Amino acid sequence: MAKVHLVLQGKGGVGKSMISAVIAQYKASKGQSPVCIDTDPVNASFESYKSLNVKHLNILQNDEINSRAFDTLIEMIAASEDDVIIDNGASSFVPLTHYLISNEVPALLQEMGHEVVLHTVIAGSSSLLDTVNGFSQLASQFPAESLFVVWLNPFLGPIELQGKKFEQMKAYTNNKERVTAIIDLPRLKEETYGRDFSEMLENRQTFAEALEDESLTIMTRQRLKIVRGQVFGLLDNAAVL
Repeated sequence: MAKVHLVLQGKGGVGKSMISAVIAQYKASKGQSPVCIDTDPVNASFESYKSLNVKHLNILQNDEINSRAFDTLIEMIAASEDDVIIDNGASSFVPLTHYLISNEVPALLQEMGHEVVLHTVIAGSSSLLDTVNGFSQLASQFPAESLFVVWLNPFLGPIELQGKKFEQMKAYTNNKERVTAIIDLPRLKEETYGRDFSEMLENRQTFAEALEDESLTIMTRQRLKIVRGQVFGLLDNAAVL
């Protein structure tokens, strides 16, 4: 049964495309060939990873989002025997989520033999409240058959509010039964691991490409190899992937 991985979060700049790319690379490392789709009409970062063969779905018509264009997305999913990874931009978050819910797409995909996995991001600092609220809204709107994976991304700052970690926040405790996995991304030391990882993302390189890039120093590649091992290890423990 193919899994449909939807990366959804209404807040921009919190790491959705990075997460989509990581999922795709993880699956490739397991010998899989996932179908990757970018639905962001403004900033198609996921599509920029050329080695992942990401397809860009054009949902704009006369500079406005045409929700009917999402019908094509369902056709693309239906035609795939492999897992599908969909990265959605902040500007199309509301139209896509409304389309999925109002058209009862999760139930439809289940009937077709697919499993729907919703990935959402919780980011720190000034993005914390927005992303936590975004998760709460998704959990309340999507039907029970939709599985959730929560990614804690500390790049912008600690995932903590008034001394409480995410697992202690009401948003999580009220929806705990909906969450099948929490991916707690490592906090990377800014001047070494963090810088290497950020530059890799800016260059739209996969881990494999970076590790083969002889223009990078030996230690940069070593640190990226360590980061890949840490992140892929977290995904190994998330059985839903």
